[in-house]
Amino acid sequence: MFAPLARLFRKPPPSEPRWLDVATLRERLSGEPKPLVVDVRGVDEFDGPLGHVEGALNIPLPELAGRQAEIAAAGQAVVCVCLTDKRSSAAAGQLAACGIADVTVLRGGIKAWREAGL
Repeated sequence: MFAPLARLFRKPPPSEPRWLDVATLRERLSGEPKPLVVDVRGVDEFDGPLGHVEGALNIPLPELAGRQAEIAAAGQAVVCVCLTDKRSSAAAGQLAACGIADVTVLRGGIKAWREAGL
């Protein structure tokens, strides 16, 4: 008897992150409104040899929970970036779970960005 009720009230499984490729991010950054690029790598990686997407906000993944309100207050679409796309997909899940609706992940991360010559 309680099984049907349990199915009604259980949390839905987390949704998969939405992805975008390098060309789409480059296009979105050249237009208006620009997305907020959140790079969730550590500071040493962000400032390291691979660099970062120009204008990106560096918020290491362990600090993301404490800065979600800041990201939400920006009122922009958010693109999460990391080295490949593992940490950024986790970050996108966190941001979506806190109510930020327009969150995507850069497929291939900064590696793909640099391989494209950007």
